[in-house]
Amino acid sequence: MTQADSGGTTGRYLVLLEDDSAAQGAATMARVAGLRAASTADFTDASAADLFGDSDGLLLHDLGVAVMNADSDQADALTRAAGEDGPISFVELERNVFAIETAEAAPQANPVDESVFTWGLQAVGAPDSKATGAGIRVAVLDTGFHVAHPDFAGRTVVTSSFINGEDVEDGHGHGTHCIGTSCGPRDPETKPGYGLAYQAEIYAGKVLSNAGSGTDGGILAGISWAISSGCAVISMSLGAAAQPGQPFSPTFERVASRALAQGTLIVAAAGNESERAQGRIAPVGHPANCPSIMAVGAIDSAAAIADFSCGTVDNVGAVDVVGPGVDVHSSWPMPTRYRRISGTSMATPHVAGIAALTAQQYNARAWELWARMSQHGRRLPLSSTDVGAGLVQAP
Repeated sequence: MTQADSGGTTGRYLVLLEDDSAAQGAATMARVAGLRAASTADFTDASAADLFGDSDGLLLHDLGVAVMNADSDQADALTRAAGEDGPISFVELERNVFAIETAEAAPQANPVDESVFTWGLQAVGAPDSKATGAGIRVAVLDTGFHVAHPDFAGRTVVTSSFINGEDVEDGHGHGTHCIGTSCGPRDPETKPGYGLAYQAEIYAGKVLSNAGSGTDGGILAGISWAISSGCAVISMSLGAAAQPGQPFSPTFERVASRALAQGTLIVAAAGNESERAQGRIAPVGHPANCPSIMAVGAIDSAAAIADFSCGTVDNVGAVDVVGPGVDVHSSWPMPTRYRRISGTSMATPHVAGIAALTAQQYNARAWELWARMSQHGRRLPLSSTDVGAGLVQAP
């Protein structure tokens, strides 16, 4: 079958292969459609801008997914092969994806004293936790990172770019903000402290351009890199809007399931398409709507659901947990240094940071990590369709 969503497509295709069948899948694509893919199994560094080279596409060998350029006849041939008993499982159009953000935050109606720690850190109980995230690798797949930010001097930061023509330097700001929340400092020179897993090892993967956009293929390449790097947590504040009843991506679902099997939990922003004040609740977007990806909604400092936060509106995608996502203070590329913005994008790194703390505290990974976070969540007097298991809490 072939599937796409409403976020716009690139003209390329995602070809999902059955488990442990990358080599057979490559051979089948060549046989039935005349398509030849370069394979990450042949690269020592799969982050470069010229991954495709002179081939028709790229096989992410460890993920079992190929990103292919194909004309309509070739795509039809791949789709027919997916309906047969062979290594090709599913074919879908590659989507465009975007940083999930709202406009710059306005002051909240019920402000919290942030002279020492941000309201988000206080809400999730981070100041009272002894966990630091030490020894845990956290990948943030976003617009990159401002590596020279003074608040991160001396930190372990590994970077890789999956955007053609752009290095990891964050020309947008969104990625630096998300890395700050998930892994930034607790005691910066300028208060308040704003980071959760402040001793975690940071893996900054640039899968969105300086304009804040990217593709499924770039995200999948980033996921492959993070898994192979041994990251326990992948944080993705990105995606594309979905329509009610629209199926989730089988490719991303299988990839997330394979990631869990290798000890990596993926958390992703639910989306900002709701307008709750006008009575409109939008469904969880792609790829957070996949069952094996932890979908994150947003609350404000009064523990009310954010007006923009997507919700569970059908049986396709569900909000799993929520995090602080309104008027969030965090790092920003210099010389600005700090900025406050809102979105489920800001809630997601709160959840990723809590995941890192929980992984360290209990040596938990994958489904056990997911279960512990859900069980320890703070129950809220709100519908589970909006907040799932509740507000994540530090161990």
